[in-house]
Amino acid sequence: MNVYYHLPGLFEFYEFYKKFLPLFKNKPEYFYDWCKIGSIYGSPSNCIWSGGRISYEDHDPKKVLDLMKKYNISARLTFSNSLIEEKHLSDIKCNELCRLLNLDLNNGIIIHSDILMEYLKSKYPNLYYVSSTTKVLTDFNDFKKEVENPDFTYVVPDFRLNKQFEKLNSLSESYKPKVEFLCNECCWYGCKDRRDCYKTVSKQNLGIDCMDHICKSPYSNEGYRFSRVMESPTFISLDDILNIYVPMGYSNFKIEGRDLGNALLLEFILYYMVKPQYQIHVREKMYLDAMLDLF
Repeated sequence: MNVYYHLPGLFEFYEFYKKFLPLFKNKPEYFYDWCKIGSIYGSPSNCIWSGGRISYEDHDPKKVLDLMKKYNISARLTFSNSLIEEKHLSDIKCNELCRLLNLDLNNGIIIHSDILMEYLKSKYPNLYYVSSTTKVLTDFNDFKKEVENPDFTYVVPDFRLNKQFEKLNSLSESYKPKVEFLCNECCWYGCKDRRDCYKTVSKQNLGIDCMDHICKSPYSNEGYRFSRVMESPTFISLDDILNIYVPMGYSNFKIEGRDLGNALLLEFILYYMVKPQYQIHVREKMYLDAMLDLF
């Protein structure tokens, strides 16, 4: 079975992917044979339909989508704002992005709002839909209902369902390909404010004046640390993917990080996708040279 990774930063890391995707295509010996890129997701700045994170990057959407098409990679827009109303559906920028995405049969929308999804289904029929983790479906039965919804091609469960193996194993074989696990979530396992955090981001993307969400994680002052994330009880390691999830019939895994730096993105790719003996080769191709000073 192939493993499909869904990578962050469609717009945020466009320059990174311009360099990385030719390497992925032309040096297959560097990467695990079973390793595939299922999609790259993100959004440009000032998109009121956006959710999950706030993007501050802008690249020409036509160039971004042309790059994805060149390498036959699905592009996904993170239009997961939970507070969409009818009055927001006419937004010019978001509609134009969907129009461009709709020109290809291979592209999708990560979505939260039912109002937005019904609108997009009627206007842009070529798109597929991914149920966003911003719904914070922590109850397995709620998640199961979401997976059974035919409107969704994929469903990203809350990360706290990652290790409920007995329940995950009981899911129908026909639904397992729809599940897309969030591997490297930095959010604290005990967080009770995740839904409120996402709602704040939705407000800010809509231009609603509000206070920033204050994270109460015991490690929030450290920022994102991959080493810390690896210690989380919900972290999905490479060994977990190969020895637990794939044998159960799961093949889709999402990597978070579009609000981080591309150095961390490279570390995620090295960990999940690159054979250990070739990791230095990938680093050299991407950024290392003999004159590089870190400090």
